[in-house]
Amino acid sequence: MNREALLAAAALGLLVVVAIAALAGPGVLADPGVEDPVEPGHVGIAEVAVSPAEVTGETVQLQLSTALAHRGNAADNVTVRHRAYDADSGLLAAEETVDVGEVDVDGEQSVDATLSVPREGGYRLETTVFRGTERLDTSTTTIRGVEALEPPYERTTVSFADRPVLPSLSVGVEDAADGTATLRISALVANGGDDPVDDVELRIVLRQADSNVVADETVEPVGELRPGRTHSVDATVEVPDGYNYYVDAALVRDDVIIDETREAANLDPQETLDVDETREEIEFEIEEFAEEADEPRPEATPAPRDAEEETPGFGPVAALVAVIALALLLARSRRTER
Repeated sequence: MNREALLAAAALGLLVVVAIAALAGPGVLADPGVEDPVEPGHVGIAEVAVSPAEVTGETVQLQLSTALAHRGNAADNVTVRHRAYDADSGLLAAEETVDVGEVDVDGEQSVDATLSVPREGGYRLETTVFRGTERLDTSTTTIRGVEALEPPYERTTVSFADRPVLPSLSVGVEDAADGTATLRISALVANGGDDPVDDVELRIVLRQADSNVVADETVEPVGELRPGRTHSVDATVEVPDGYNYYVDAALVRDDVIIDETREAANLDPQETLDVDETREEIEFEIEEFAEEADEPRPEATPAPRDAEEETPGFGPVAALVAVIALALLLARSRRTER
């Protein structure tokens, strides 16, 4: 075999070896410095827990704990955005974004954030998780009755005790002479807590019903209130006789009104004053957001047909009889022609 033939056979063998290596391992001839791209794992929202963190007279700080569910490869550049929309107007009230970074733990990971909103009405809370600029998942929760959350200086276990047979405030005439009436006012005050309270006072103001002028006022210390007990506090005032009065009473602690009530004192024999007081209890509520289903449309009721539009005697049976009669008439005429 000559030299040229040997070189050709060697080149052919080398090509065969390279081809086999390429088929056996596609990465053999690839550039070792270039890495294959890795598909990031799934990141979603498992749940969002909402709780009040700090309450002031004007605002409420909401604590939001978002449980991120992750599986698969690590996901980079993950952020969680919280938005609070006013439940009535739909306007954006607050927004906060938390930079989570890389999420590489399989299972759930908690991400905390706070939103400060005005202490009034309700809000729709929207939580969205992003990977870069890509929106991955969104969860919505609604809260109502934010104004029911009390700041620390308003929290108390003391209140007026209102029972069906014993009203929280009662008014009686103790004496009447020389155009002046002495009234004894009794207030029922209850301590619903576990500790005694002794720094509360009762403030009473009497206003003439027609003019709203203050006729008299007084302040009485409530004294020590034992846990779970109801205490009666008495006060005496003097007002001009022959008029009707609104009796406004308030429980005050450290110059903060913690409860209030109203009663009427009828001293005018010709007119009776009635206090119609309605209180609406407002509670702080958290609920998952759900779209309200549209109300089913009422089925259309066909309009009644007027009797004048119907022609008597021309129903389906009459039409059939007419067709049969016409056919018999045509058959008879043919037989006559034959």
